[in-house]
Amino acid sequence: MRIIISGGTVVTASDIVKADVLVEGGIVTAIAQQIAPDDHEIVNAAGCYIFPGGIDPHTHLDMPFGGTVTADDFRTGTIAAAFGGTTTVIDFALHSKGDTLRNAVATWHAKADGKAVIDYAFHVMVGDMRPEVMEEIPLIVEEEGITSFKVFMAYKNNLQVDDETLFRVLRMASQVGALVQVHAENGDVIEVLVREALAKGQFEPKYHALTRPKEAEGEATARAIRLAEIAGAPLYVVHVTCAEAADAISDARKRGLPIYGETCPQYLVCDETDYERPDFEGAKYVMSPPLRAKYHQEVLWGKLKNMELQAFGSDQCSFNLKGQKELGRHDFSKIPNGSPTIEDRMAILYHFGVHSGKIGLNQFVALTSANPAKLFGLYPRKGTIAVGADADLVVWDPQVQRTISATTHHMNVDNNIFEGMTVMGKPRYVFLRGHKIVDGDQFLGKPGMGKFQRCERFAPFPL
Repeated sequence: MRIIISGGTVVTASDIVKADVLVEGGIVTAIAQQIAPDDHEIVNAAGCYIFPGGIDPHTHLDMPFGGTVTADDFRTGTIAAAFGGTTTVIDFALHSKGDTLRNAVATWHAKADGKAVIDYAFHVMVGDMRPEVMEEIPLIVEEEGITSFKVFMAYKNNLQVDDETLFRVLRMASQVGALVQVHAENGDVIEVLVREALAKGQFEPKYHALTRPKEAEGEATARAIRLAEIAGAPLYVVHVTCAEAADAISDARKRGLPIYGETCPQYLVCDETDYERPDFEGAKYVMSPPLRAKYHQEVLWGKLKNMELQAFGSDQCSFNLKGQKELGRHDFSKIPNGSPTIEDRMAILYHFGVHSGKIGLNQFVALTSANPAKLFGLYPRKGTIAVGADADLVVWDPQVQRTISATTHHMNVDNNIFEGMTVMGKPRYVFLRGHKIVDGDQFLGKPGMGKFQRCERFAPFPL
């Protein structure tokens, strides 16, 4: 299959150039001011940007949580991702305490195989650190092609591990070329605050945020950074929400430490007042860490502009309001944590960032594609537009205006936390390894097209 994407403006993390892109055999084979049409299929990209396919470094598809399972699996979730311009997701394989890491990986392969319509890779969550689990980490890196591991500092009595486990994972990971991610909240403090709130009869969704204060996130972030420093290990802090956590990351980077931070679209455009919505609507916004006061949004935008936060993930974790979020109607601590964000990740950053003048096009590509590819061992195969790279391409029309709504999105869920927001910019076409999988509002892909991507060992790219 030979395709010329013609007349668009190619944007990477470093360059902006008006050029044609030639795709042959699923890879980019030429980028030039003008490519002779010959017998190639011509794709009109006039007036559009050509971005590398988005890489979402933080998704939870077909994930059990809180007595239920996320509404989107690897079929519906990746279809929605494709419509939003994402061509690769990195999902979390959850390790159960007492089990093996290999079983976690096998379970997630079974969930994705034959269903994913875009490419995918995995992180592995480490639930405990028995000696046999420690011994598995090098094997997961070498044999499975998975080079990132996640540790939870929250969800006490469930996912949370202690500092010893975190430290040992950091040290082992640094020895084998892996990157450790942390969910940074002080789970012990949160557990006390939740019990106290429930004892006082405080059951509404707003108490989810009030029992998970920003200081608990800031403290845990700073502690994880110090542990990484002692271990001599790189660290990636997921879903940063507040100034306290973001500043801790910035301070560490100023000291020359390989510390990286990610934020998500919900923390840029939603805030703690959303928990006050009537008729249990606030439950849609129950996620961890929670939404913060509005002033934190400007802090996060500043960090993105200055590249003091390096990646932009969705933290896709969808639950229906009816039948799932309602499990916590009379107890906020039982509301499944998470929201559907995979489809609108790039649109939110483009509209409120690029279109609004807060960040530039190169930063947009760095945050949504190039940096995740570099951090998680997919670059330069993915994350850029270059000769030899996979032809994962998004023809992005900046002139299209749309209104986000659960009635029109492609996620398998009855709510959208960005409901009613009007945004500029939308994919006109999306290509996965040269195959056109989205054409306007038409999906052309099929389940099973997505391929598992082995990741290279962590390398400290300058970001």
